[in-house]
Amino acid sequence: MERKKARHPLNGEQLWEYALKSLGSRAMAGGELRQKLKARAAQQADVDHVLSRLKEHGFLDDKRFAEHYAGRRLENEGFGRARVLAGLRARRVAPSVAERAVEAAFKDTDEIDLIERFLERRYRNKPLQEVLSEPKGLASAYRKLRAAGFSGGNSLRVLRKHARDMEALDALEMDDTAPAG
Repeated sequence: MERKKARHPLNGEQLWEYALKSLGSRAMAGGELRQKLKARAAQQADVDHVLSRLKEHGFLDDKRFAEHYAGRRLENEGFGRARVLAGLRARRVAPSVAERAVEAAFKDTDEIDLIERFLERRYRNKPLQEVLSEPKGLASAYRKLRAAGFSGGNSLRVLRKHARDMEALDALEMDDTAPAG
């Protein structure tokens, strides 16, 4: 059985170096880095000092991080607004900063087109018509679209173009409008 290496608390300068290494390996939002630094700091006051130094030197900028993150998730993964916004919130970006970044990233994006491209990528090995011909496949595709952050209405609109079983689609629509809980 392996034992975890005991981590000793870091002083101010060590915390600064740890923060730089952390940011060097992966971009982070301020809230995410704060959480990481708090877990390693000998004195909690050092955390605020290190974060302010990082901002002062331009190494930490939540607005820039959020804009880059939202653009990357849209362009590379083709996710919808809700998924990108949830990702930013999980990285502890302030809600107003996250919402502005997502709004800017999706400003000129047609969600219907984005959904079509997502389905093409997701079902590239099997014809979409074949997948959506069965109620089970239709429900699965709908769940995947919702998990990817697309709106229920636009997801149903796109699936309606491809589905053969309108009753199964209507059932999905009814489930989507039913109150949760």
